[in-house]
Amino acid sequence: MTDPVLDDDEINRRHQEKMQRRQAARRKVLATKTEERGLLIVHTGAGKGKSTAAFGIVLRCLGHGMRVGIVQFVKGAWATGERSVLARFPDLVTCRAMGEGFTWDTQDRVRDIAAARAAWDMAQAMIADPSYRLVLLDELNIVLRYDYLAVDEVVAALQAKPRGLHVVVTGRNAPQALIEAADLVTEMTLVKHPFRAGVKAQPGIEF
Repeated sequence: MTDPVLDDDEINRRHQEKMQRRQAARRKVLATKTEERGLLIVHTGAGKGKSTAAFGIVLRCLGHGMRVGIVQFVKGAWATGERSVLARFPDLVTCRAMGEGFTWDTQDRVRDIAAARAAWDMAQAMIADPSYRLVLLDELNIVLRYDYLAVDEVVAALQAKPRGLHVVVTGRNAPQALIEAADLVTEMTLVKHPFRAGVKAQPGIEF
């Protein structure tokens, strides 16, 4: 016995009923979500897109007129497209590139630790400033991985942030303590990357 063939009107009617049930269920769930507060967000993993996604959040905040502070723990003198764009919004964005490049370029652990400490001091000042609604700590996980900053100190400070402030942390190998403290954690998974095929980093894609 075969199922009856449905005409377009019946297919559309069933689809509408299904969507109405889904809408009602969704509204019921949303009605239970009443809290509004600043989030601690972590982007980690081996895949590309951690900072890219974070700067997307920055852009979204700017669209709402929110003031944003950015501290880059690794990227230093290296010119990036995002910094060039954000420089056009001096009233809303403070961007501080405090790093001196990748550790294999500096080859000076003492200098790297000093740069990380200076960047963390800047980050703490931004977190304490009530004018900011979002603070992005780009590549903070990198300096935590190398023990340039104490994980316990950093996590404690982030947990004590003002209630209304959003903080985004990026970088590979987020420490477990930070993951546990965060409200939202996204892991970027590497599936395929052009670097492995001999393609170098390119403007507009990597920086």
